[in-house]
Amino acid sequence: MSNEARRDVSQLSPLFRTPDTGPMLDVLGVTHSYKAMASETGQQFSVWESIVPPGCGAPAHTHTREDEAFYVLSGEVLVEVEGAADPLRLGPGAFLFAPRHRRHGYRNVGTDTARLLVFAMPGAGLDRMFATFDELGKRGGQVPPIQTIAAIAEQHGVIIHSSAG
Repeated sequence: MSNEARRDVSQLSPLFRTPDTGPMLDVLGVTHSYKAMASETGQQFSVWESIVPPGCGAPAHTHTREDEAFYVLSGEVLVEVEGAADPLRLGPGAFLFAPRHRRHGYRNVGTDTARLLVFAMPGAGLDRMFATFDELGKRGGQVPPIQTIAAIAEQHGVIIHSSAG
């Protein structure tokens, strides 16, 4: 058992962030404003606000290690989720739970920036993956090829699906 797995979560300190504070990552054109990272929650979960410009989102993918939940704060996103007959159109107040091993992806289909509150359980792998994407963006200045994105994601237990898959 790793040290992280043995950590006594009863020793965690409360975490408070005022609006517009906390770590920020540019994840392939979507800003993640972290409210809590797994490293701050005893590796139990991460929470971030995704600020999604029109036309942006996340390609269809499957997590092998995390469950995710999405709460739409503003804007409108179209979500493809395995098990739903048609894509789901989510607006303010909508909620979606996307369990691990279920393909999902989303795109802002509106004309305004969408804001989503995203929960990942446990989240540490996603935090590291998103930090890698942020670093790539700082070095290269543009979104890397899908093959690069998929290879990085695979290292963190996330499978990126082709647009045909």
